[in-house]
Amino acid sequence: MQELAKRSGRGGYGDQAASYVQKFLERRDSARQGNGTTMNLVGKKAPEFTENAVTGDGKFMKISLLDYRGQWVVLFFYPADFTSICPTEISEFSRRDKEFKDLSAVVLAARPTRSTRTRNGSRAAWGPSPTRSLRTPTRRSRDYQCLDEKLGIALRATYIIDPDGDIVHADCSITRIGRSVDEVVRLLQAAQTGDLCPVGWKAGSKTLGRG
Repeated sequence: MQELAKRSGRGGYGDQAASYVQKFLERRDSARQGNGTTMNLVGKKAPEFTENAVTGDGKFMKISLLDYRGQWVVLFFYPADFTSICPTEISEFSRRDKEFKDLSAVVLAARPTRSTRTRNGSRAAWGPSPTRSLRTPTRRSRDYQCLDEKLGIALRATYIIDPDGDIVHADCSITRIGRSVDEVVRLLQAAQTGDLCPVGWKAGSKTLGRG
């Protein structure tokens, strides 16, 4: 691609083509720096993984996303165990673990191993919850398009994966904006209806029927 840009600049493809190629390279480099996350995974198969995990009660295991085929999965990435915001999110997901189980969903938390870590940090934050916390290679958050390449940490990204392994919802925020677990639950409930859900839809409200 760089060679194409050079050739374009020499008049091989004209000034317009050169401008287009240069803009493409700038957008690509921006995305690599974590500033151009596109989150274009919705409607596609969730990238597979097999990783080591620890539960809040201290059990270590190796899990695969395929282990949860046939179930709903809420997968969320976070930057580090000990920040101002991450423990509040982790503890809230932990507190509401039964609520997700009642919705036939498993919650998986993940962060890149390149970010600063403290042994048993996530375990302390999760408390006794059996929710799984993954230590993922950096490439996993890159696969899920939520890696800040410059800092080597995950942004605050949340994915809802249906029983067929398809991503039905994805969102991503910069690290200083905490997510709403209430909204994650609402989106999960909406996705499970299989119906058209209007603005502000909540469980128990009427849907617009099948699309």
